Amino acid sequence: MGLRRDGRQAAIQFLYQVDTYCPSEMDAALETFWKQNEVEKNVRQFAEPLIRGVLAKKPEIDAKITGLADNWDFARLATVDRNILRLAIYEMLFCPEIPPVVSINEAIEIAKKFSTAESGKFVNGLLDRVKQELLRPARHSAPGR
Repeated sequence: MGLRRDGRQAAIQFLYQVDTYCPSEMDAALETFWKQNEVEKNVRQFAEPLIRGVLAKKPEIDAKITGLADNWDFARLATVDRNILRLAIYEMLFCPEIPPVVSINEAIEIAKKFSTAESGKFVNGLLDRVKQELLRPARHSAPGR
């Protein structure tokens, strides 16, 4: 597995923890997470900005998911699926150096690994709708990156 996949998986694991137990001190919780989950330094360096970015943009990202998840109550989405979507949408909207199709493909593979057999299809369908709304090429990073 590659550095970025490992980083995304670590980010989703931390976001899952935050979603289930809501720590009062985020920096301390993140430090504890890194101590409990020994990862290479470069994996942490890739994952941590993603984690902080998702948490900073969470209301906006959650609103996007709610708007696109037809016939799904946001609170009833599986916690792991919700956080896979959050991370991928964060990358698609706020990380122009990452091509949207990369974010989608990574999210699908992580969903297949950590969620149900149907999650990959659900994640793909919702993220494809986000991709259609983007004002940049889906297969390339944004110009100047």
